[in-house]
Amino acid sequence: MPGTIDFSYFILKKRQVSYECGEQMPKRDYYEILGVERNASQKDIKQAYRRLAMELHPDRNPGDKRAEERFKEAAEAYDVLNNAEKREVYDRFGHEGLHGQTGFTGVEDIFSSFGDIFSEFFGGEVFGSRRRSRPPRPARGADLRYDLELTFDEALHGTKKDLSLQQLRRCQTCDGIGAAPGTRPSTCATCSGQGQVVQRTGFMTLATTCPICQGRGNTIPHPCPTCRGLGRAPFERTVSATVPPGVDTGMRLRLGGEGEEPETGGEPGDLYIFIHVIDHPQFQRQEQDLHTTVTIPVTKAMLGCKVEVDLVGEIITVAVEAGTQPGQTIVLRGRGMPKIGNAVRGDLVVHVAVELPRKLSSKASRLVEDLDAVLSEER
Repeated sequence: MPGTIDFSYFILKKRQVSYECGEQMPKRDYYEILGVERNASQKDIKQAYRRLAMELHPDRNPGDKRAEERFKEAAEAYDVLNNAEKREVYDRFGHEGLHGQTGFTGVEDIFSSFGDIFSEFFGGEVFGSRRRSRPPRPARGADLRYDLELTFDEALHGTKKDLSLQQLRRCQTCDGIGAAPGTRPSTCATCSGQGQVVQRTGFMTLATTCPICQGRGNTIPHPCPTCRGLGRAPFERTVSATVPPGVDTGMRLRLGGEGEEPETGGEPGDLYIFIHVIDHPQFQRQEQDLHTTVTIPVTKAMLGCKVEVDLVGEIITVAVEAGTQPGQTIVLRGRGMPKIGNAVRGDLVVHVAVELPRKLSSKASRLVEDLDAVLSEER
């Protein structure tokens, strides 16, 4: 995650400092070093370390061995207290519990181990002679999102869709340089083509992206009329996507390399297809299981019957046993939604609703009374 550094990945050599008499100097309490309480939050610990790092940094205290030692001491304390696991061990067992897990051999060791910690704090390249820069990552295009709406039938059986996308690609008029035909970009006068401007304030050196050329190192006096100097222009294209059976709302499909092309070459991004399945009036889905309700007359519930369920063109016959009660369910194994990448299907759960007549004719009333008398005798 950007802005977060896990120092537990670093295994550092422990440096032992001794008195002139040869005895090992006891370590100071880490909370005391940073000047925070033992219940201090991670934010408080980070702020305390930032303050000490600025105060004690060797570039600000050249030749001051005491400041250098305190700088390393503060870095070691921050290494432990900023890591939840190390801090828990330290709180329970003290320095002995961390034997071999902390300590630094020198100022350069701190920088090489902490990586971009100072960039996180100060937002740029600080203490230029000390900080080690990382090699730039290869350029990669932006990812794209496409929201795809599917019917229940398409989600059940799978489908193929042609997606119309509007993307940016290298401008065909200027071949991606952004300048009008017959002209060329000019070297940025502000950063001399470096893409960065460097500001020096006392002991600190801060490099930031050039505000004029936005880091490109050049400006375009005569922009291309097609892309207006961007080097890329919008265009439409069609991408074919195969949707497997069993997809559901909230799922997404990834098509690698179908995203935006980067400005300066490199790999294109990916296309992410977000699935939205339209609700069906008859079927409700619970993961791979499908639920539906059938309504039958009370006489059919008493005597038993067969009903048909239309599962999007697939007619399924459901046997209702005699004496089926209202709200009873009938489970048909393997007749539900497919599991993606698997031939196994969920179940079809049929809920039985029993319909009672609202009005009875005199003949029907007599028959029901006779039936009630017979059933009373059989109870």
